[in-house]
Amino acid sequence: MNPKNQMEVLIDGKIYKLSGAEEEMYLQKVAAYLNGKIGKLREEEGFSRLSSDYQAVLLQLNIADDYFKEEERANRLENEKSELEKEIYSLKHELITTQMKMEKIKKEQERTPEAETRQDRDAGTERPEVQEKPKRTRSATGQRKASQENKAIYL
Repeated sequence: MNPKNQMEVLIDGKIYKLSGAEEEMYLQKVAAYLNGKIGKLREEEGFSRLSSDYQAVLLQLNIADDYFKEEERANRLENEKSELEKEIYSLKHELITTQMKMEKIKKEQERTPEAETRQDRDAGTERPEVQEKPKRTRSATGQRKASQENKAIYL
């Protein structure tokens, strides 16, 4: 069981002795909130002319209004969070599906002969059926004979 904290707080110009399981700073924060609400109501025209009972009811209504607005906001944020979590899950699923498709395509590409040739070339070796035959070079005499034969044909 939590020990009870006791402290005095100032609310609307009066000192109140509070006790509770909450920290003293929290109780001070609550008292400050009440003082803020009372201060705003006092700024409203006609509030000071109301009976103290009616003033207390207006304060309670304002606090209840704040509570319900915050509750609605919390629910809206919870719904947004839930929707975002669903979207994240969907995006993660889509990412995994896409990665699996990419891996499948990559494996299929690795199985094709073009990919094998490319892999061999990248590795520094070429497959025998892809190797180019060395070109034969003609000697100077062979080139003259070939050019004379070409001239004879075109004449």
